[in-house]
Amino acid sequence: MVCILSAERIDCLTSPGFAGEVGESSSRVGGGAPGAIGAHRRLVASPPPGGEAPPTSPSTGRGMDTFLGCGYLARHGYHFANLDRRHQSRFRDLVRQHSHAVNAAVSGLSALPGTRRSFAASRAMTRFLNHEDISFTALIEPAQDAIRDALAASPSSFALVVHDWCMFSFQTHDSKLDRYQRSHDRDLGYELGSALVIDAADGRPLGPMELRLRTAEGMLSTRPGDTALPPGHVDELLDVMTALQATQPDKTLVHIVDREADSIGHYRQWHTRGHRFLVRADLKRRLLWQERERPLTEVVAAMALDFQDVPDGDGPTIVTIHAGVGRVRVAETNVVLHRPARQTVPGKRTAGGHRKQIDVPGVPLPLRLIVTRVVNAVGKVLAEWCLLTNLSSKEANASTVGRWYAWRWRIETYHKLLKSAGLNAEEWQQESGPAFLRRLCVASMACLSVWHLQRDESAEAARLRSVLVRLSGRQMKHRVESTAPALLAGLEKLLAFDDLMQNEDIQEILALARRVLPKLFHSG
Repeated sequence: MVCILSAERIDCLTSPGFAGEVGESSSRVGGGAPGAIGAHRRLVASPPPGGEAPPTSPSTGRGMDTFLGCGYLARHGYHFANLDRRHQSRFRDLVRQHSHAVNAAVSGLSALPGTRRSFAASRAMTRFLNHEDISFTALIEPAQDAIRDALAASPSSFALVVHDWCMFSFQTHDSKLDRYQRSHDRDLGYELGSALVIDAADGRPLGPMELRLRTAEGMLSTRPGDTALPPGHVDELLDVMTALQATQPDKTLVHIVDREADSIGHYRQWHTRGHRFLVRADLKRRLLWQERERPLTEVVAAMALDFQDVPDGDGPTIVTIHAGVGRVRVAETNVVLHRPARQTVPGKRTAGGHRKQIDVPGVPLPLRLIVTRVVNAVGKVLAEWCLLTNLSSKEANASTVGRWYAWRWRIETYHKLLKSAGLNAEEWQQESGPAFLRRLCVASMACLSVWHLQRDESAEAARLRSVLVRLSGRQMKHRVESTAPALLAGLEKLLAFDDLMQNEDIQEILALARRVLPKLFHSG
């Protein structure tokens, strides 16, 4: 297996990534400080009597309709079924019209040839996105349905849930009156929190199970019911973990977060509730190791002789990163987090103007420390990740845990697909947070359709991917079959061609083109 890694990522070339097109690079998006506390009420369809939604229907065939989302949209949960049929039909149309990759100059939906006027299509989308009776819960259900089907077919007993945050900057969009100010007065926009589900067997992204949007007026969520706005990012996760576990009783969920979530207080909460987590540790952390308190860096240095190569077939796993080529090595040990948690007191400041924090004692928490390294031929460490998890060694060995964390980068590429690499969401003209979140649900369904096409290993799917890449006009890097932005770009052209064929005679159009543009369309 050949991989590309950076100091904060491992991106396998054999998996669906975004660094596969010539002239395209990956960059981190998202992050930021928390905002003020607030709440936002939304219209959400009530559950049926008894409090439980009916089970989803079993998986059906995976033809072209499935790739374009239509197969999954035909099977939906309770909230989507309660939508007016006109709204269900409009949702399907919008998913098709969002199946495209755009640039900074083009941020709208694709008006297919069958659409009489692009202005009429835009007006129809505006009415849909601003309709208060269309709940976020209903719009995310088709994606959740597809995720559950994919997990049911996965051979792994685990499912990975990656959490991260992404800021959509709208500093010049003055018509958006509910923009959230993250830090300084020009840092304005909406902040998206995503819970992206990944197949633990092969690392393929399956789709977002939950979306949360932070606005100046509060927190919007695709989860049923009202969602309070917590003090910080990590404070959101306990409720998210609990809600997701209720929807996936047959899988053990492993929640993966970057080092922003390295918090002993939150670890204790999650562990007490029975949630499995995998978090990148802050190198400044202190912990108990061999019955002595030590800094994390000292513990890692003492593990130097314990590293072993991660096998790949008959030899070690060899990867390529920006710093060079090396082999992947792992080591693990048991540690205990014993220090009190630090909790911020809302509204309180110290004499120096900093946020006031207090100590919150708690029981010692035993965890596994797993260190993953990329080492070159002369033994120089090119990259290193220090991971903390409450997974037992029987559930997942060190190599598996390291590989799972490497797949965390999938959520970064998902956010990039929503932004500069695909749908250009920072140029959307919706004037409110609720309308923006509804459009994100539609766009995420378009992304999910592409991911499922990438996931399919059949010869027909491979042929379709080849056709879409050719239609996209994009050049792939060496040994990269396709990328999600390229497939989206090709899918837009294929959908337009399919719509055109239903209304026009292609031979007549080609004959017309040869007469009018003979230098571009040769008759031979």
